Amino acid sequence: MQLPPKETDSSSASLPKIKSTRSRTIRRLVIWYRRNAAVTSLVDTATNSASAATNVAGSMVSNAGSVAGSVLQPLVFDPLRRLQGGDSFGESSCLQDKERLWIAVDGMGGDHAPGLILDGCLQALERLCVKIKFVGEIDKVRNSASELGLTELLDESIANGNFELVPSGKSVGMNEEATAVRRKRDASINIAMDLVKKGDAFAVYSAGNSGAMMASAIFRLGRLAGIDRPAIGALFPTKDPGQPVLVLDVGANMDCKPTYLHQFALLGNIYSRDVLQTKKPRVGLINIGEESCKGNDLSLQAYKLLSEDKRFNFAGNCEGRDVLSGDFDVVVCDGFTGNVLLKFLESVGSVLLGVLKAELPRGRRGKVGSAFLRSNLKRIKKRLDHAEHGGALLLGVNGICVIGHGSSKALSVVSALRLAHSAASHGVMEDLAQLENSPSVTV
Repeated sequence: MQLPPKETDSSSASLPKIKSTRSRTIRRLVIWYRRNAAVTSLVDTATNSASAATNVAGSMVSNAGSVAGSVLQPLVFDPLRRLQGGDSFGESSCLQDKERLWIAVDGMGGDHAPGLILDGCLQALERLCVKIKFVGEIDKVRNSASELGLTELLDESIANGNFELVPSGKSVGMNEEATAVRRKRDASINIAMDLVKKGDAFAVYSAGNSGAMMASAIFRLGRLAGIDRPAIGALFPTKDPGQPVLVLDVGANMDCKPTYLHQFALLGNIYSRDVLQTKKPRVGLINIGEESCKGNDLSLQAYKLLSEDKRFNFAGNCEGRDVLSGDFDVVVCDGFTGNVLLKFLESVGSVLLGVLKAELPRGRRGKVGSAFLRSNLKRIKKRLDHAEHGGALLLGVNGICVIGHGSSKALSVVSALRLAHSAASHGVMEDLAQLENSPSVTV
């Protein structure tokens, strides 16, 4: 009797085919990665994308990701982390010292005060060589600490002497006029300024009403000799991640005189030289063209003043496309123009990521490609995120003042306190105090 044909085990027969498909997929992934991925993202992308690629390439990719991370980690240096990398906040060598700089914080200023401001300050104690004098309404601060689960950490920081709660009265609201600081003498921003004036703190930070902060700084700290109008200076990223450009003014003075722009250049030059450690800062003037004959009356008169002063290196007019080019270390403009630049830059990061995501190929290959580029895109957004810079400096007053964004959260607070600590530890105020008497000689 003829036996029926023997049934073939379809599952076992398909195993070689599955293995072959996986091998081809892995080879394609390797080829694609070599052609498209940047060398600086090798470690991060190999590890982070392993889980996303598992559905396509199987568990072998996951193993490959972990192996790549452990083997290549000591061999790869990522220059993108110089300015805003994962360890940018860490100052572990400094944390071993007993000497920390006192920073006064307006705990009631900002849309998320006092809770998230407090959270950022407590994080800063672990990452920066600072001590915090937190000025605010004690009951509200304690309630916010309880809601966020920060009470134990707060009490511990107070006990070890790195944190102080300083009581204040009603704060100046975001919608109030700057002159409110005269009526509310015990407002948190005024108390914080007084701590700097008395020498109990080296710098002050506030994410509250910027006009009120500027008014309080002028009334309580006073202007530097030779400076008519203080300016707000913000750090913008450039093509070189380790060398940002200082742009001022970005909002303090809407209508400027040529002499104001000249003074902004003097202030920016000293800050860039002392704090950013730029040997010979290149100062530029925002204009619509490179030629000296371009621009409005303000630009033309300011150009003449800047070009005649030999106390700094004037590099000429700076067009809008050159602000982030890295060709200038300091860029001066009126507050209206600077504020437009600042707000525009704040939107670039999210818009750029949205465009890239929309343009990436779709389907299986697109998803795998996106997984490989994920860490690169995150780093791009991080470099353009205003929260990574935290705040802007109020230059021209007799003290170190950092103005935070009204919507500042914990990360922004840490970044702003890092900026305040950097300015305080480099002795910038001593050089600024000598500004009026500095000789007009070639640098």
